Amino acid sequence: MPPRGSPVRRPGSARRAFLTESKPRHKSRRSLVPLFVPGQRWISETEPELGLGIVLSVEPNRVTVLFIAASDRRIYAIRNAPLTRVRFAAGDPIQTQDGDRLRVTSIEDKDGLITYHCIDEDGEPASIEEMDLNPHLQFNKPQERLFTGQLDSDELFSLRYETLNLIGTLEQSPVRGFCGGRTTAIPHQLFIANEVSHRVAPRVLLADEVGLGKTIEAGLVIHHQLLTGRAERVLIVVPDPLLHQWLVEMRRRFNLRFSLFDAEKYLEAEEENPFQSEQLVLCSLDFLMADPKRQAHAIEAGWDIAVVDEAHHLGWTRTAVSAEYTSVERLGNQVPGLLLLTATPEQLGKESHFARLRLLDPVRFHDYDAFLTEEATYAGLADVIQHVLVDPELDPDTLGRLHALLAQDLAEDLLQRLEDPATSPQARQDLTQLLLDRHGTGRILFRNTRAAIQGFPGRQLLATPLALPPHYAAALAQPDAPLQYRLHPEMLLPTASQPGAEWWRNDPRVDWLINTLKSIRPAKALVICALGDTAMDIEDALRIAGIRSAVFHEGMTIIARDRAAAWFADHEDGAQVLVCSEIGSEGRNFQFAHHLALFDLPRHPDLLEQRIGRLDRIGQTDTIRIHVGYFEQSPQALLFRWYHQGLDVFEQLNPAAQTVHAVFEERLLTQLATPDSPEADTLVRKAHALSLTTQAALHQGRDRLLELNSCRVTEAQRLVERVREHDEDSRLWPYLERVFDAYGVRIEEHSELCHILRPGEHLRMQFPELPDDGVTVTLDRATGLAREDILFLTWEHPMVRGAMDIILNSEHGNAALSILRHPDLDPGQLLIESFLVVECSAPGRLHISRFFPPVLIRSLFDADGNDVSHLPLEGFETV
Repeated sequence: MPPRGSPVRRPGSARRAFLTESKPRHKSRRSLVPLFVPGQRWISETEPELGLGIVLSVEPNRVTVLFIAASDRRIYAIRNAPLTRVRFAAGDPIQTQDGDRLRVTSIEDKDGLITYHCIDEDGEPASIEEMDLNPHLQFNKPQERLFTGQLDSDELFSLRYETLNLIGTLEQSPVRGFCGGRTTAIPHQLFIANEVSHRVAPRVLLADEVGLGKTIEAGLVIHHQLLTGRAERVLIVVPDPLLHQWLVEMRRRFNLRFSLFDAEKYLEAEEENPFQSEQLVLCSLDFLMADPKRQAHAIEAGWDIAVVDEAHHLGWTRTAVSAEYTSVERLGNQVPGLLLLTATPEQLGKESHFARLRLLDPVRFHDYDAFLTEEATYAGLADVIQHVLVDPELDPDTLGRLHALLAQDLAEDLLQRLEDPATSPQARQDLTQLLLDRHGTGRILFRNTRAAIQGFPGRQLLATPLALPPHYAAALAQPDAPLQYRLHPEMLLPTASQPGAEWWRNDPRVDWLINTLKSIRPAKALVICALGDTAMDIEDALRIAGIRSAVFHEGMTIIARDRAAAWFADHEDGAQVLVCSEIGSEGRNFQFAHHLALFDLPRHPDLLEQRIGRLDRIGQTDTIRIHVGYFEQSPQALLFRWYHQGLDVFEQLNPAAQTVHAVFEERLLTQLATPDSPEADTLVRKAHALSLTTQAALHQGRDRLLELNSCRVTEAQRLVERVREHDEDSRLWPYLERVFDAYGVRIEEHSELCHILRPGEHLRMQFPELPDDGVTVTLDRATGLAREDILFLTWEHPMVRGAMDIILNSEHGNAALSILRHPDLDPGQLLIESFLVVECSAPGRLHISRFFPPVLIRSLFDADGNDVSHLPLEGFETV
C-alpha cells in the first residue's frame, strides 16, 4: 500500500486531443435510489481527489462514507448522493492495500459486496474483498470520450488546461485565504491572521483594543483554515447582542454562511445531535447555558475550531468557577482549535487573565502562583528590549543583562555584531526577534493597542441640551414607568391613531436633528437610536423635512439592509443620512461618513463605543463629529454626564470604562430615577476619579513587549504588499470572461469597475452564486468595501472557486479534436496530446499543497509513438 500522502494521478486537460490512464468498465451508473451496503467502495463524482471511499454505515435517509486516502468522513443524503459505485470487470488491473498488483479474472457478488478473483504478477491465483482495495485509486475516462467521439470545443479544453495551471499557482500563494475577504489589508490584522492560521489547531487569545478588528482577525483565520482544508467544522459562541453582528460579518466579509442556532432551529433539526446538521454554527452562550442537553450536544459535535467572543465574561477564581467557564472549558478540551476574543486581557485582574490562558493551554498554565512568578520577569525583559530598540549605544548594564538573558541561546556572535556599527542595525532586529520569542505568552496571546498602531481620527463632541417637554415630563413622573421607557420617552406615548398626531411631531430632539443635518449639508451623517420603530419614525420625519435618508433596522432583510447601505454610500446620488437602530447597525461600518448623531444613549459604555465605532475605524480620514441631543432633567441627561464627565468616552477610547461602569452600575441604575439629585453628582465624581486611577494603572502596566510581538512591522508590511499584488493580478477577469462564455453566463456593463452577470439563454447548469435575477460584481477592493450589495470577486470567492470545481470535476473539456498547423510537422499527421496532474492525496489538515502543489505533466506523441513533447504549445496554430 502506498504511504498516505503518496502521489496519485488524476485527469487534466489538453488542447487538441486528450489521452490519460485507461480505466475500462470500472464503474456502473447509479440507479435512481442506490443500494448502499457497509463495506462497499464508491467514488465521489464531485471530489474524485478524495480517492476510493468505503461505506461505513447506512441509515434510513443517509449514508456515511470514509475516504481513507484523505482521512475524510462524509455524510450524504441517499437519494442525491454524488457517488458512483466502483465495480471492476474481468481483465481490469487492481491494487490491494498492501500494494500488490492483480488482474481480475472474475467477480463474485454476494449480499451487495464484491469479491474479486484475480491472478498476481507471477500468474498465481488470488482473491480479495473489495474492502481491501487500495484507497488511493482514482479514475478518469477522457480516452473513452475521445475514442467514442464525445468531443468538446478547443476553447473548453484550453479553459480546463488554464484552470489546472491556475490551481497550482494559487495553492502556493503565501497569502492564500487572506485575499478573499471584503476587508482592507491592515498590517496588524494580517500579521496575526498569518501567525495563527498556519498553526495546526490554533489556540490563541485575540485581545486587540476596541476598533482594531478582532472579529476580522478571527474571520481571516477561519476563512484560511476552511479554504486550505485544515478545518471543516466551526462553532462560534457569542453574547446575545452580538449574534447578528457576527452573522453579518462572516457572511458579508468572508462569504461564510453560518447557521444561526436558537431554540427553534435546535428543535427543528432531525439529527440525534442537532449541531451535527451544519458545518458552520453560530449561537449565543445564553442559548447553550439554558439547557444542559444543548451543552452536551455542542461539546460532542466534533468541531475543528471553536470561537468564543467576550471571553472576559467567563468567571473564574481559585475558589469559585462559573458555569459558563466550565462549559467553555469542557468544549475547549474536546475541540482542537480554540480562539478566545476579549478587549480586556488584564483589566478584570490577573486572576481573570490567567483563567483565559488556562482555557487555551491547561498544561502550560496550571498554577496561578507560578504564572505570577514568571510574569514578574517580563518587566525586566521588556525594559531590555526597549533599550535595544531606541538607544543609539547600549550601556554596560544593558549589555550585561543581555548576556545574562541570552546565556543559554548561544548568542555571542549576535552580541558581537551588535557592537559593530556596520552590522548593528540588522543585529538589533535579530536580537529583538530573539527576545520576543522568549516572551512567556507571546505564542498564544496577541494584543495591539491604538497607541501602538496609530492612524486613528480624533473625536469632537457637539452636545445640545434640550428642554424637557411637559408631556414627556408628565409621563416620566409616573412611578411605575420602566427604565427602558424612561430612557426612551417616545415609548411612553400612545400610538398615534391618526396622521398628524405622531410623537415625533412634538419631540424637540427631532427638530434638533433636522436642523443639525441641514446645517452640515452635503456631508453625510449616521443617525443611531435604540429601537427599530423609533428609527422608522425618524426616517419619516426626515423625509418630510426634505432630507434624503435611508433607514436600517433589524426588521429588514439582509438584502434590504445592503441596498440601504449602498444608497448611503453613493457619493453622487445617495442619501445624506442613514438612520440605524441599535441591532440593525451591528456589523456595519461607515467610515466614509464623519458625522454621528446620537438620538438617544445606550445603558452600557460598550454599546456607546460600538455606536461610535461604526465611524471610528481604521480608514477614517477626518475628525468624527459626535452630535448628541438630550433632554435636561431626565435620565438621558444623567447618562450623558456619566459618559462625558464620569467615564470620558465621547472624545476618546477609555479602556477603563467597562471596569469603572461595572463597579457603579447598580448605583447608576438606581440614580436614573432621580437624575438631578446631589447623589448623582457624587456618583459622577467618583466614577471620574476611579477612571483616572484605573487608566493610569493600565498605562503603567502596558506590555510593550507583547505589543511588539503582536505586530512585527517588517513581516506585516510584506503581507500587505503580497495582498496588493494579489489584487493587481490581471488574469482574473479575462479568465472569468472565458468561463462565463463557456457556461452561458451573460455579461452586461454596469460601470467602469462593475459588471452585471445574468443567466444566459444557453446556461449549461446552475452556476455557482448566480441568482436567477442576476448579480452585480466588481474586482476592485475599494468598490467592494464601499458597496456591500455588490459581489467582490477574487480568486477565493465562492463563485470563482465553484466555477473552477465545475470545470475540473466534470467531463467538460477533457477531450477535444483540433486541426493544427506547425512548421515542423507534415500535413496529415495525427498527434495525441495528454496532460496528467500529479498531486498528493492527503488529509486536508496537512495543507500538503504548500509543499507539493498539483503539477501538470504534458506529453505529445505522433501516430508512430514518437515523443514530440519538445514542441511548445505556443508554436501551434489552430485552424
